[in-house]
Amino acid sequence: MGPFSIVIIQVTVVIAAVLLGPKDGAWVGFTWGFINWIRAFVWPTSPMAIYVLVNPLVSILPRLLVGLISGWILLKMVHNVHDAKVWQLSLTGIIGSLVNTVLVLSFMAGMYYLGWLPLDKLNVHALMPWLLGIMATNGLPEAIMAGVLVPLISKPLLRYVK
Repeated sequence: MGPFSIVIIQVTVVIAAVLLGPKDGAWVGFTWGFINWIRAFVWPTSPMAIYVLVNPLVSILPRLLVGLISGWILLKMVHNVHDAKVWQLSLTGIIGSLVNTVLVLSFMAGMYYLGWLPLDKLNVHALMPWLLGIMATNGLPEAIMAGVLVPLISKPLLRYVK
């Protein structure tokens, strides 16, 4: 998690939820989250990953919920995913991406407030601006990207899914 680090894992999870449904989307999310969790121990992507992503609540649960919630949202908007409009797929991508970002940042804040994150040097009043900075520099661009990529990839692939 740097000053600007776009993550696309949630896009693949949302696409899986669109094509395969909420349950399989959740399984894809779980798989990506599990890989992310293992990677936090073996090959951390940032200094924060060592502290944050080793907790499965942060590395696995948000990705699993991205698949589940994205699939449910799309099914609430359309009865048959083959009839989904581009704007519905786009909205599903945006919401799925925001679910990931909000949950990861919320779990990070919760871990900090519970004392599970060893960030003694970080002033509690500096935590929220820091998390909001991550939301602005990473979360919003990721949501926009998901809103563009999910319909671009899902719409053609829906022709091949029963």
